[in-house]
Amino acid sequence: MARLNHFIAMLTDEDPSNRWKAAEVLARLQDERSVDPLIQALSDDDWRVRQKVAWALGMVGDSRALVPLRHALLHEREGVKEIIEEAIDRIKGTLTSLY
Repeated sequence: MARLNHFIAMLTDEDPSNRWKAAEVLARLQDERSVDPLIQALSDDDWRVRQKVAWALGMVGDSRALVPLRHALLHEREGVKEIIEEAIDRIKGTLTSLY
């Protein structure tokens, strides 16, 4: 739990590379408690962080991320859009396999 909280807190670090790394670790932990903080990080100022956050949300696979990801898709640059689309597809695939 302490490790999870540490990386969630890093999502708001002033250094974009630390925010990026935090999203990467949270993706690998695949803990649903990181979904809401990751959703908030979808509006990060740095496009590379937003891209990694979208990837992380796809890796966690929680359906709560679908609407925010679709909303982010409308306002993103091309490189980030691709990752968002992959994340949405991954989450949909995870949901489909549950039924």
